[in-house]
Amino acid sequence: MRERQTGDRLGIYIHIPFCRGKCDYCDFYSLAGREDGMDRCQRALLAHLKESAFAARGCVVDTVYFGGGTPSFYGARRLKELLSAVKKHYHVDRNAEITFEANPDSADFKTLRALRRAGFNRVSLGLQSACSAELEAVHRPHTVEQGDEAVAAARRAKLSNLSLDLIYGLPGQTMASWRTTVEHALSLAPEHLSCYGLKVEEGTPLAARAAAGEVLPDDDTQADMYLWTVDRLAQAGYEQYEISNFAKPGFASRHNLRYWRMEPYIGFGPGAHSDFGGRRYAWIRDLEGYARGVLEGGRLLDSEELIPQEERSGEYLMLRLRTTQGIEEWEYRGRYFMDFSPIQERLERFQARGWAEQADGRWRFTPRGFLVSNQLIGDLLERQERSRLSELLPRVREQFGGRRTE
Repeated sequence: MRERQTGDRLGIYIHIPFCRGKCDYCDFYSLAGREDGMDRCQRALLAHLKESAFAARGCVVDTVYFGGGTPSFYGARRLKELLSAVKKHYHVDRNAEITFEANPDSADFKTLRALRRAGFNRVSLGLQSACSAELEAVHRPHTVEQGDEAVAAARRAKLSNLSLDLIYGLPGQTMASWRTTVEHALSLAPEHLSCYGLKVEEGTPLAARAAAGEVLPDDDTQADMYLWTVDRLAQAGYEQYEISNFAKPGFASRHNLRYWRMEPYIGFGPGAHSDFGGRRYAWIRDLEGYARGVLEGGRLLDSEELIPQEERSGEYLMLRLRTTQGIEEWEYRGRYFMDFSPIQERLERFQARGWAEQADGRWRFTPRGFLVSNQLIGDLLERQERSRLSELLPRVREQFGGRRTE
């Protein structure tokens, strides 16, 4: 960590890389069968939190997020100890959102109650599917019944901000079974739902299965699932605020929103990323390497870069257009001193195709636009770069064009 920022609202992310088992689709940095490394990881995390606190002096931490891996599998004692260290070394807002991820097989009442009493106030539960065959197909470590029990345990523990993760496009999944999953999730009355389309990531067991000829739901089927989900969740009172995220009013994930709003955050743990002090950086993606870097002074950084303002303007388009808040002309002009006209021209074309809409001066993608958002954003970034160069070249010619060499 290089620079101190003052007066900022700050997020903290803590990566817990341990899992009971690795799911076939997962390419996050996570480790199965490595419980022997938990204590050393804990020492490294505690030390890293303490030694990094100086850089955040003057910042107010308003979100803390424990992700993974499976934080609930790490155990309540360790999670409580880490949260205590955050509160000791950082200025944590009294109304901070403090989230931990959990899988149903490690989210029992005793664990959830202990975490709620320690100050955790939001749980993100990896339900994924309400169909047993689909869970088994990707080697999820829990059953549908365990999912129901975990939700009941969370409510009994007085956790009043519950998010459920669901995946569409799983092996063997049909539109009918996806509807069953969504309806089942709605019956559990969560405050928040994350509905992700399955991506086959290179190097995962699922990628090997697909390469061997296993047939997965195709893009058209996933698109139908997604559009149906947007409509169904709206009917149930959930507001879509990002491509894959839906919440009851007042329950949007404040931590995830800070990523899409380009607000500062610091990450801890192997493979964790940060955006702080004008720099983006990531820690080494290896448990022992991370622990050695923190505890013994070895190499800790995996990557680091200073982000120039023009690149931030591209991030503004990429990240804000993931949200239903979208982008606004004068916000763009005021932040980046760039012409919005080329962007608006493309957005108007997207609007004619039903991919974008304008309301209250802001542009955003429609649900159909979200389906092709990667292509649309790529188009906008290309237009942005052309515009930037067209503005730069006249200034270069003016500055250097009339010079003579002696």
